[in-house]
Amino acid sequence: MIQKPASAAPAARLEEDDNDNDDDNTPPYYDPNEDSQDNNLNDYLDPDDDDDDDDNNNPSSSSSSSSTTPISSPNGKQRITIIGTGWAGHTLATSLDPHKFAITIISPSPSLVYTPLLARVAAAPAAPAPHLAEEPVRNRAGTRNRIRYVKARVESADLARRRLRVRTAFEWPRGADDEEKVVLDDDDGMRFDVLAVAPGCVADLLGDVPGAAEYAQFVRTAEDARVLRRRLLELLDKASVPGLTEWERRDRLRVVVVGGGPVGWELCVEVGGLVRGELGRLYPGVVGLLRVVVFDVGARIRSAYERRLYEYARERLVGREGVEVRVDAHVERVGREELWTKEDGRVPCGLVIWATANTNVPLVERLDAKKSSGGLVRLLTDSRLRVYKPEGEVEADGSGDVDDDDKVWEGVYGLGDACDIEGAPLPTTAEVAVQKARYLASVLNSGSETPYKYRPKGLATYLGGHDGIIQDGEWTGKLAWLSWKQGSSAWTRSFRTRSMMFLTWGFNRLFGTELARL
Repeated sequence: MIQKPASAAPAARLEEDDNDNDDDNTPPYYDPNEDSQDNNLNDYLDPDDDDDDDDNNNPSSSSSSSSTTPISSPNGKQRITIIGTGWAGHTLATSLDPHKFAITIISPSPSLVYTPLLARVAAAPAAPAPHLAEEPVRNRAGTRNRIRYVKARVESADLARRRLRVRTAFEWPRGADDEEKVVLDDDDGMRFDVLAVAPGCVADLLGDVPGAAEYAQFVRTAEDARVLRRRLLELLDKASVPGLTEWERRDRLRVVVVGGGPVGWELCVEVGGLVRGELGRLYPGVVGLLRVVVFDVGARIRSAYERRLYEYARERLVGREGVEVRVDAHVERVGREELWTKEDGRVPCGLVIWATANTNVPLVERLDAKKSSGGLVRLLTDSRLRVYKPEGEVEADGSGDVDDDDKVWEGVYGLGDACDIEGAPLPTTAEVAVQKARYLASVLNSGSETPYKYRPKGLATYLGGHDGIIQDGEWTGKLAWLSWKQGSSAWTRSFRTRSMMFLTWGFNRLFGTELARL
């Protein structure tokens, strides 16, 4: 049990051993109920946990968290506004009861992106098309789910008056400044009864490293993956130009990855696999010179894994894929075909891929709410995901005590990477975001007040070929790879997308990949 301070709401409970209906022969990362749309709150409660009163599990006997009188919602429905289309926002929107709520999603990104698959579609020639790594929000909008999507950024929020101020986020015309974009506010229906704050995070430029934004390649969207794929192929074409010395070819074929996190790790694996793939036949004598160098500011990459698993993965990454790992490295600036580090000075390269950790979006700083200190700044919530008010705005009653309900903003919830439970921090992973979103949807649909409980699963990483590792149970080898493969193909609820992924893999395996389509 994770304990919170006595003055705070009950802590999120950690379920160490989840044995309900598990198959002993199934890797721990695989959840046969992962794709279920059953939003019953019992999916997140331990049947053997007697800490909660029966009344907490009975919607009819508990005060509903969604009982606030609607402001002006149509047909008597409560108006729920969700900020963000990431794992948390997308899952919450598609899990809410459309017969009870009028759902609005506000985000500059119109799609949910499956980040682990981006590395594969960007660097593996036999991978699915980049667009298969994302699921458009509008596929879930319309008459079926009654979801309204607004392509915009939330600039500010008046949590007390329940009003938002947003600015449209259209990409055309190119170079349009903020003054040319439309501002939507209260007069345009930007009011809410319930607000779910899930804006996610953005790439950390490590203190605004000069040149990083201009010359480095990011991998956060399907378009980023598409551009990276083209740039990798162009590197091979540049190195194939006659008259170059071997050292000039090596410099052009050096790919630098800044950041040794999950995306950076899988990019190293996929780029290293180019040498053994079809490109070895298409670029003979050139592709063998391609090398990947990882720079990470930490003492070791993928520090979330146990030491034995880390050494197992590093051995395969360095030995089989030929990746060079440099830890405790500090990147000072990035150029067009080079970068500089504090330790090594100038490093010539053909491409810099920026895969560092995340930092908070500006909205987190602007919201009038309690925030974490140190590291990634996140909004703090209680165990029911309700966003805390700033400490200076909490008022005590006549006896000097403060009720738990007075510490939080009524009807305002925080989830995803931008938010965390005070006293019970959880990692910024898709697994945590999805679990919180399903929990919150269950609470809003049923009116229960049961605290959120985290159910950990195995952390899986692909190592190339038919190899992988999983944290829980220390799975390695082909079984871990199969579990990772299942997660990569089953992440989407769209039957069409799944079918296209399997068909693409099958055709590429049988007939090879058309270079022109890369």
